[in-house]
This record gives sequence, C-alpha cells and structure tokens, in this order.
Amino acid sequence: MTLLTIGQAAQRANLRPSALRYYESIGLLPPAQRRSGQRRYTPEVLERLQIIAVAKELGFSLDEIRVLLDGLSPDSSPSERWQSIASAKLPEVESLIKRAQAMKRILEMGLNCECISIENCFTFIQPNGVP
Repeated sequence: MTLLTIGQAAQRANLRPSALRYYESIGLLPPAQRRSGQRRYTPEVLERLQIIAVAKELGFSLDEIRVLLDGLSPDSSPSERWQSIASAKLPEVESLIKRAQAMKRILEMGLNCECISIENCFTFIQPNGVP
C-alpha cells in the first residue's frame, strides 16, 4: 500500500499540511502512521478530507462534522448520525433562510428606491426585516 506524506495528502486535498495536523489533533482525522517520525497517510484519508471539505462548504461546524463522521456510539449507523445532526441543524438553517429571504426583499426594494435619504428608506422596514 502506498502511503502519502503529509505534503502529498495536503496537496491532493488542496489544503495546507497544518490543516491536516489540526484535523488530526481535534479528532477529524485518525492518527497518521509514523515513519521516522513523519506522518504517513493511507489514500483513504483523501475521501475523508473530501467529506470534511464538502460539509464545511455547506456550513457544518467542525464539531458537527465530527459527529457525522464518528459521533454518537460506535454502533450508531450513518442514518442515526444524520438524524441527530439534522434535528439540531434544521432549525438553524430555517432561520438562516428566513433572514436571507428578508435581506433579498430589502435589496430588491433598494433597486427601486428613489428616496432622498437613507432614513426615508428605513421607515418602511419593520425590525423583523419585513417591509
């Protein structure tokens, strides 16, 4: 089996080696094998780094990613992990969507704004962001 140096794994994952060391220190990556004191990773680490990258891009925190990858008990299935994360994360996402929709409405109003001062614009906007 071909093992990757930390530099090779980082380059293939488009990360800095320090990110791999950090992910290992917080438990997102399993401890790497050592050869002459240097980290050596199996090619499977690239799949795990891809999952981490996608989850981060989607807005999952590192703690949530840890639960998704290894959380709960060793006997828990991936579906149980997803259900645990989804029940906690879904209200947060729904709130984010609501705020983004309110921001979109305000920005769309701004495209048609003919007010003389910014104070005039904001008199039509309620504190919850609804015009």
